[in-house]
Amino acid sequence: MRKNAFILGGAVVATLVIAYVLTDIIEKKSEASNPFFRVVELTDTTQNPATWGQNFPLQYDSYLRTVDMVRTRFGGSESIPHDSTADDPRRVTSQQKLDHLPQLKRMWAGYAFARDFREERGHAYMLEDQLFTGRQAVPQPGTCLNCHASMVVPWLRAGNGDLMAGFDSLNAKPYSEAVKGVTHPITCLDCHDPETMQLRITRPGFMEGIRALKASQGIADFDVNRDATHLEMRSYVCGQCHVEYYFKGKEKRLTFPWQKGVQVDSIYAYYSQVGHDDWKHAETGAGMIKAQHPEFEMWSMGTHAKAGVACADCHMPYRRVGAQKISDHHVRSPLLDVAASCQVCHRDSDTELLARAEGIQDRHSRLRDRALNALVDLIDDIERAQERGADEATLNVAREFQRRASFYVDFVEAENSTGFHADQEGARILGESIDYSRRGQRALWTSAGL
Repeated sequence: MRKNAFILGGAVVATLVIAYVLTDIIEKKSEASNPFFRVVELTDTTQNPATWGQNFPLQYDSYLRTVDMVRTRFGGSESIPHDSTADDPRRVTSQQKLDHLPQLKRMWAGYAFARDFREERGHAYMLEDQLFTGRQAVPQPGTCLNCHASMVVPWLRAGNGDLMAGFDSLNAKPYSEAVKGVTHPITCLDCHDPETMQLRITRPGFMEGIRALKASQGIADFDVNRDATHLEMRSYVCGQCHVEYYFKGKEKRLTFPWQKGVQVDSIYAYYSQVGHDDWKHAETGAGMIKAQHPEFEMWSMGTHAKAGVACADCHMPYRRVGAQKISDHHVRSPLLDVAASCQVCHRDSDTELLARAEGIQDRHSRLRDRALNALVDLIDDIERAQERGADEATLNVAREFQRRASFYVDFVEAENSTGFHADQEGARILGESIDYSRRGQRALWTSAGL
């Protein structure tokens, strides 16, 4: 009897285990086949990310974590206490880069960036940090909002339903006026189709820029939302903002300088062809170009892009939550979670991978410092030549070298990977910047007798 009871009990337990496993499998299959539940209807005017969060709570939860301020060895930000005022209510800001790289003040003399240039914070701060930057002491155009706010709804509103018309309208307005209709930093709406949740491009500047770039590669009439692959879109949605651009004409129209390519040399050639300057240098009088944040361009030159690794693979790695695989919308440095971002492909230890990345960044930062010092030397020599009455022809040769050396070092300093996105290309650019600065000095020594 005991034996039979034991067998019966074992059978019951086995049946329960099997039932549990089958139930769990069915539930996970159901989760996988229904990645989200449509609790609310979303449209092109659903701007508040909290509304999207009702349908996508897991993604929304990680999106909220972009408030985190965590510094890596060479980037990111720490919380710096800030005395709030009526003009700037922030209680916390990030580190002032101008304090630990004072050469930047000389490089940007006469330009708004010489007033305030801080370490980057997460997407949660992108609008408020622009609203209250010290650069606002110099009147800014509405164009600046393209990369610092959720702009789909403001553009549609300004263009009476026409995104492109609204884009043109707000670009041309003063920032203080254009910002009145803006309420959020980047939100779900800026990267996702509200009906299908597919990735999409909403920035007209990128639509036109990528069409020009593809045309330079022999691909005519490229429509990014029609023709791009899903893999491409996992970088293109980031490239809507993390790029080099300029404000074209009196309308201050946001324009990507990609007609000749995305390499720094091609971009500089384009600017020279169209005669674009951002400002006149306050110390030398040279016509200058300010590089913005060309992460997309530098990533395009790197080994990861060539291997088919997208921006999102490293900065928004997939995570398994139950049966679902979701992209992490925390959006931060891969070095803060090497296991999720790097070890998917690399089988080295997290210690080894982190050391390798920081080694690249250390070499880059030391070479950057040499390039900045060389540029300051050139600026000093131009000032001395001006004081001694050097002729304009000689000065203009040196000023052109200054313009190019400045843009090249700025291109990799404004790019926020500290060389990691394309370490060899970054080293080449910095080496050429140093060379341009020294050639400018030599031109003065030869002709002005310094």
